[in-house]
Amino acid sequence: MSKITRRDFVNGSATLIATSVLSSAQTPAFGSEEKPTYPPSLTGLRGSHPGANTYAHRRAWNADFDAGAIHDTGEDYDLVVVGAGLSGLAAAYSYRRQFGPRAKILILDNHDDFGGHAKRNEHLINGKKIISYGGSQTLVEPRLAAPAIRTLFEDVGVDLCRFDTAFDKGFYKKHGLGATTYFNAEHFGQDRVVQHPFCNYYNYIVGLQGAAISNEEAVAQTPLGERGQAQLLKVLQGGLHSLNVPPETRSDYIKSHNYFDYLTGTLGVDDPQVLRMARNSAIDWSSASAELLTIEQAMKSGALGFAPVTSYNDEQPYVHHFPDGNAGVARALVKYLIPDIAEGNTAESLVTAHFDYRELDQADRPTRVRLNSTVVDVHHNGDVDSADTVSIRYVRDGTAHEVTAAHVVMACYNMMIPHIVADLPERQATALGQQLKSPLVYTTLGLKNWKAFKEAGIGLAMSPGNMHQTLFMDFPVSLGGYRYTSAPDQPCIIQMISCPYSEEWGKPRNEQYREARYQMLGRQFADYESEVRQHLSGMLPPKYFDFDRDVASITVNRWAHGYTVAGPGSSVRLGRVPHGRITIANSDSAPAADAIAAMEMGLRAVEELSA
Repeated sequence: MSKITRRDFVNGSATLIATSVLSSAQTPAFGSEEKPTYPPSLTGLRGSHPGANTYAHRRAWNADFDAGAIHDTGEDYDLVVVGAGLSGLAAAYSYRRQFGPRAKILILDNHDDFGGHAKRNEHLINGKKIISYGGSQTLVEPRLAAPAIRTLFEDVGVDLCRFDTAFDKGFYKKHGLGATTYFNAEHFGQDRVVQHPFCNYYNYIVGLQGAAISNEEAVAQTPLGERGQAQLLKVLQGGLHSLNVPPETRSDYIKSHNYFDYLTGTLGVDDPQVLRMARNSAIDWSSASAELLTIEQAMKSGALGFAPVTSYNDEQPYVHHFPDGNAGVARALVKYLIPDIAEGNTAESLVTAHFDYRELDQADRPTRVRLNSTVVDVHHNGDVDSADTVSIRYVRDGTAHEVTAAHVVMACYNMMIPHIVADLPERQATALGQQLKSPLVYTTLGLKNWKAFKEAGIGLAMSPGNMHQTLFMDFPVSLGGYRYTSAPDQPCIIQMISCPYSEEWGKPRNEQYREARYQMLGRQFADYESEVRQHLSGMLPPKYFDFDRDVASITVNRWAHGYTVAGPGSSVRLGRVPHGRITIANSDSAPAADAIAAMEMGLRAVEELSA
């Protein structure tokens, strides 16, 4: 493993002790000529990288939190945006568009890169830069988006029609790559790949082939025992017709009855390995372990036991994907706000463009993006109804700073807002605190070649026994001078997705999230590397794959607070009510784990400032 690129291998827990050291090492002074670290090229532990949430956690966990002496920057803005994700960037775009390019805007973010979950990952393999994404993946049905979003795309240079040809829909078929299942020896007794996904999860990947063999043949090839195989086949042959419910009440029934009760009660499944397959068959489509889902939720999430259906139709295919995922949109928005950051006038031309991060925070620019800056306090200067300004305090390099603004958009995690905006009405603060985030890990793996995937016929592998419950070859997109791999002897990116759950089945969703989050952040890079090694080495033919020889780099994007999960009742609507000169954005306020929804919330928040 000596050749694997492993920068930023600090354990998340250890970083709590040394945040100020880490931050000062990576962050140049405002407007400095010092060459900053280029975040997309960092590998190791990324996403919410070590140190990113240190001060946010201290603020949330300690009612007596004291940021120390406040350094008054003397900076005053028309708008301060808290959060440089897609929602925050869209809010800044909307404000600039409404009030002109000279409007003074500051965007603050606790991470070392902009984009939030829209995270760009770059891997350098044999001297070639390979681009991928570490979070927000694809624009979903963007041609049906609201007019304001389509105008945003036009303004920042996103040509939606370009994806019709950029995405190679025939790639998987051409190379004989399909949806498979990998059973690992640790949980299933032996390593085995079966050319069948046993679920509908894979169907969102355009062109990816489904089961190559029949249900009966696939079940016979699994390493399950005779009883387990019989139960698995019964699940595959089941479906809504198996319910002893009148057709006229079936719709209401599946909305209110549990998926695992259907498996265990209606179908009589008690084999733990079959239930493990079911539990890990919906993963990030459901944002929960499957035993918590209703039958309807499980069916819509593509879980085990329902007939395969296409996730998106031919008119609105799931192809609006930049090589770096929705980071391509984030970069286009930043280019719109700060024109000198890169060369290029369209989102396509920015795919391979160099972004000069020194341009993000220059004193002579009307719009500035200040990274590694955790906002810990936002308050009106005076009575909420009559104040003319808002003060914003943030911690950067271990020092607390203060700026003022006429308006503030809180485009951060909604659950953090009550800890930051202390004078919120109690009812609103409670509502915001009820919003949840599911933990998520997107690991991108730089491979020197994909001969083993070609030989095994693996385009995607459901992996119910592994930490990463699925992996697949990255989307085949060539755009803006960037060319996707075209032959097995070329380097490529493998995407691995983990939706961590509690080890104890049946725990409430929020408890599972909390336990999984704790375990996620407690792992060091070596733990993830070891799991990836075992996963690939057990799954791929050894004649064509050697981990130390073929793996060039690993980037583990840990999102302790990943997908939006709405709170109960009207809590979302209650939580996003404007508060004086402060409005609330982020996908949490939609609520939807969706890039377009996040941007819509940014536009809405600016409209509310003007109301």
